[in-house]
Amino acid sequence: MSKFEVYLDEGGKYRFRLRARNGQIIAVSQGYKSEEGCIKGIQSVKENAPNARIIVLE
Repeated sequence: MSKFEVYLDEGGKYRFRLRARNGQIIAVSQGYKSEEGCIKGIQSVKENAPNARIIVLE
């Protein structure tokens, strides 16, 4: 099962990464000042990504 991991980076900011079922990291977030903000970022991705379009920028 894929999972979101919340961690504190070297600069003291909270980030999340999304791991695929095989353990590969497939997305990394921006830095957040608080753990709560980071978790809200995860919730936003989960709510908005199912409807996101794919656009290839050239």
